[in-house]
Amino acid sequence: MRIFWKLVAAFAVVFSISSAAFAADAKPHRIAIQVDQNDPATMNLALNNVTNIMKHYGDKGETVEVEVVAYGPGLNMYRDDKSPVKDRLKQISEMAFPSKVKFSACNNTKQGMEKKEGHPITIVPEASLVPSGVVRLSELQEQGWTYIKP
Repeated sequence: MRIFWKLVAAFAVVFSISSAAFAADAKPHRIAIQVDQNDPATMNLALNNVTNIMKHYGDKGETVEVEVVAYGPGLNMYRDDKSPVKDRLKQISEMAFPSKVKFSACNNTKQGMEKKEGHPITIVPEASLVPSGVVRLSELQEQGWTYIKP
């Protein structure tokens, strides 16, 4: 009978070690979403994707990292003076935990808009500047992130 309990204990140890190793090896969920159009419907679709992704993994007890990269005409999504989705950006930022959401604004586009319009452009506080939106998307893909273009 002692042998039986020793085998049960050994099995439990091996099972717990392999389960922990499996959990540590699980691929993280990381998704990059591109917005390159000055179209409220496209912006809202991208934000719907973010919300649905976070809900899906949250319901499974998993976390996800999502980064929405806006460049070209899509930068209007993050302009404090023009964003048609400013309230949603704030709402999604506040509800993201324990998942992570990042809003990245292309500085190349911002500088081009400032030059064309002749005044500084303010980006919403939820977004942060990246040197180049296209380069940022490329870097994320090189790091294994899944790419989505709504």
